[in-house]
Amino acid sequence: MTTAATSADTFTAEWQDWHRQQETNLADPHGFLAVTGLHWLTAAPQRFPGAPGAWSTGPDGVTVVLDDDEELLIDGNAVRGTHRFGVIPERSGINAVWGDAVIEVAKRGGHDIVRPRHPDNPLRTGFRGTPAYAPDPKWVVGGRYTAFAEPRPTTVGAAVEGLEHVYDAPGQIEFELDGHEMRLTAFPGKAPGHLTVLFTDATSGVTTYAANRVLQLPPPESDGSVTLDFNRAVNLPCAYTDLATCPLPPAENRLPVAIEAGEKIPYERG
Repeated sequence: MTTAATSADTFTAEWQDWHRQQETNLADPHGFLAVTGLHWLTAAPQRFPGAPGAWSTGPDGVTVVLDDDEELLIDGNAVRGTHRFGVIPERSGINAVWGDAVIEVAKRGGHDIVRPRHPDNPLRTGFRGTPAYAPDPKWVVGGRYTAFAEPRPTTVGAAVEGLEHVYDAPGQIEFELDGHEMRLTAFPGKAPGHLTVLFTDATSGVTTYAANRVLQLPPPESDGSVTLDFNRAVNLPCAYTDLATCPLPPAENRLPVAIEAGEKIPYERG
């Protein structure tokens, strides 16, 4: 076998391992496929299907009042009666265990929400994986990251109509693809220095999910160089369920080329 063939086999095998891990994470017993409801809290206490207690929110944050026969586990500690979660920061959340379910208490777009997650949700138990383009080194592209002088507050829409997300964009990435010079605004990633890029392209709504896809990037090199591996473009939770509040890409991240790489429209949306 030639060196090139060996390299191609390794590239494909590494992508397959990565994609299997993506699907394992998505199918976690309390992952997004387990969400059974998206409930918006108000000052008036409300009970919700699939969750114990009466929930409300106010200036001091989220409160739940549990009935005498109800109990939640929070950080391993049993909670009964009235429990105050306090003010939850934007894009943060607390998972409270209730039997075999998890009750997610979170803040999205400035609003406090409750999302029960039940492992026996049919969306999760029926999950067949996510279709994707075959990996191709053609879609591994070098780029250059330039940090803004100061992070730029950037407001984007959401999968939920009327909701907005605000991110402090640290910089932008420039790259060339099919002869086109392109630029993407980057948002903070999941770890310090890492970057998140939300985008759409000419395949969006055709073979890939219409609203968004995402790339997670490691910290740029000292000279600003980054590698965009579009084979690893993945769907956000809103591609699978209407119970997600995922952000939409900023206008400048709507690319004019067809990126035939990464995850396609989920079977659940077919």
